[in-house]
Amino acid sequence: MRSSVPLLFAAGLVTGLTAALTVPGQAQEPKAATGAPQPGSPVAEAPVPGSETRIAVLYRPVPAPSSYDAEADPEDLGVAGARMAVKDNNTTGRFTKQTFALDEVALEEGQNPVEAAKALADKGVRFFVLALPASEVLAVSDALKDTGAVVLNAGAPDDRLRGADCRANLFHVLPSRAMQTDALAQYLTLMRWRKVFLITGPTERDKAYADAMRNSARKFGLKITAEKPWTFGPLAKARGDTPTRAEAMVFTRGLDYDMAVVADEEGDWGDYVSFRTVDPRPVAGTQGLIATTWHPTLETWGAAQAQNRFRRLAGRLMRPLDYQVWAAVRTVGEAATQTRSTDPAVLAAHLVKPDFSLPAYKGVSLTYRPWDHQLRQPIIVVQPKAMVSVAPEQGFIHQRTPLDTLGADEPETACKLR
Repeated sequence: MRSSVPLLFAAGLVTGLTAALTVPGQAQEPKAATGAPQPGSPVAEAPVPGSETRIAVLYRPVPAPSSYDAEADPEDLGVAGARMAVKDNNTTGRFTKQTFALDEVALEEGQNPVEAAKALADKGVRFFVLALPASEVLAVSDALKDTGAVVLNAGAPDDRLRGADCRANLFHVLPSRAMQTDALAQYLTLMRWRKVFLITGPTERDKAYADAMRNSARKFGLKITAEKPWTFGPLAKARGDTPTRAEAMVFTRGLDYDMAVVADEEGDWGDYVSFRTVDPRPVAGTQGLIATTWHPTLETWGAAQAQNRFRRLAGRLMRPLDYQVWAAVRTVGEAATQTRSTDPAVLAAHLVKPDFSLPAYKGVSLTYRPWDHQLRQPIIVVQPKAMVSVAPEQGFIHQRTPLDTLGADEPETACKLR
C-alpha cells in the first residue's frame, strides 16, 4: 500500500496561503531565520570553545550574454546566496562561539570539479555545497566518500539522485523534479483543471521533466489528453519568432485540454506558447505558472526581510538558485549550532533526526527525509508577477506530514543509501 495519501477531501479554493501551509504537528518557523537562541535553550546556556567551520561552494559562473538580455543570469548566481548565508551563520554562531567561512570555487570551463573538491578536502574542508549538474554531483560525492565529507546538492533536481543513484553523504536542498510537478499537479487538481496537454522539448532535461509530470498526473488523477514534441527550434536563443502564428495554431488545433504544460528547462521556447494557441488556455510547467523554491513576490513568513537583505548584499533580486545555496549553507550552520559540534559525522547524523529544523522563510521549519536525504519544504506556485499558491495544498493529507505528499514517499523510493 502506498504511504502517500494525496486525498483531496475539500473542494474549492484555498482561502489563504497561511492556511494552505499549516502543517499539523510541525513547529512554525520563527519570525527571523537568524539571531540569538531562545532563552533557556541548551545552545544559549552551553556555549562551546571557538572553532571555524569552512564550507566550500563549487559552481560555474554564468557567462555574460553576447547581446543585451534583460533576464540574463547574473555572474554571481548561487554564490551570492552563500555569502548571505555565511553572514547568517556567523550571526547565530556568536552565541555558540562558532565561526563559519566560505571557500568559493568558480570552476572554469572544462575544469574538473572532482579535482577541485579533493584539493579542498586535503586542506581539511568537510562541507561542500554544489551548484552543478547531476553527473558532477555524483562524481564529487563519490570522490569524497572516504573523507567523511558532507555534500549538499543545491542545483540538480534529477530524481535519480534521490532514487537509484542516491548516496549516504549526499543531501538535497532543492526539490526534485517530482516534487515540482507534484506541487503543480496538486494545484491543477484543486482547481479541477484535470485535462493536460503536455508539450516536450528536445533535451534530456526536458524529457525528464515530462516524465515527472506524467507520474504526477497519475498520482493526482489528472489526465494527459494530448502529448506533442516541440519541433519549432530554440526561439529564445535564435532571438526570433520562427513558427508563424498559423503553424502554432495548427499545433494546438483539435485538442481538448484545460492546461498546456510545457517541459522546457533550457528556457528556449516555453514562453512562446502562451497566446499562440487556437483556444485560450493557460500555460504551466517550466514557464507560465511554475513551481519553484523562491520568487521575488514571496513576502510572507519573514521572506520580505530576506529579500531586502539579499538585495542590499548583492545589488539584485534573489533567484531560486541563490535561495537553494543559501539554504544549503544555512543547513550546515543550523546543524552546527544545534549539535554544538563541527564534526561532519555528527552533523550528517543530526540532519535526518526529527529534532533538526531549518528556518527558511517558508512558514514551517524544514527537515530532511531520512530515506533519501531530500529536504522537505513547501513549494510556491507562481506566475511571473504574482504568487498564486503554496504546495502542499490544503486537503492533501499524509500520516507523517503533508510535505511528504510532494515527491517520492518512503515506500516508493528506489534509494538504498550507501
